[in-house]
Amino acid sequence: MSDEMRVGIGVDAHAFADGRRLVLAGVEIPHDRGLHGHSDADVVCHAACDAILGAAGLEDIGHLFPPGDPAYEGASSLGLLGDAWERVRAGGWELVNLDAVVILEEPRLAPHRDAMRAAVAGALDVEPGRVTVRATTTDRMGFTGRGEGAACHAVALLRRPG
Repeated sequence: MSDEMRVGIGVDAHAFADGRRLVLAGVEIPHDRGLHGHSDADVVCHAACDAILGAAGLEDIGHLFPPGDPAYEGASSLGLLGDAWERVRAGGWELVNLDAVVILEEPRLAPHRDAMRAAVAGALDVEPGRVTVRATTTDRMGFTGRGEGAACHAVALLRRPG
């Protein structure tokens, strides 16, 4: 029997809010505003969760970690990603790769990319070479372009040995 391969896509978006830390891919990024949310609102980890859960055929992040549940208030999304990965791995899945693209105008993420990649790889218990975290802008178009928030799209490829 051959290996089974499955792909999943995750998307998340949050508005910027005053008085919050900006956490992306488990890394605190210096900025005057953070993202609004029940947890730390890490759009990278949220999109990554949905990508791996979707590839494994499991429920989405909101089902596993309900946003109104007091247990997850202020939670580390990197920790939620690790918890989601444990559920996926329990089904016999291995991560081939995860690719995430953050969409925002500022701050610039290039100086933080290696730390972001390492943090996500650590939560997924894989070497950093299996994870990419990239950034793009929308050339000032839409809510991200106006600086109202940030979004992330993630794709995960899983393999289950046959």
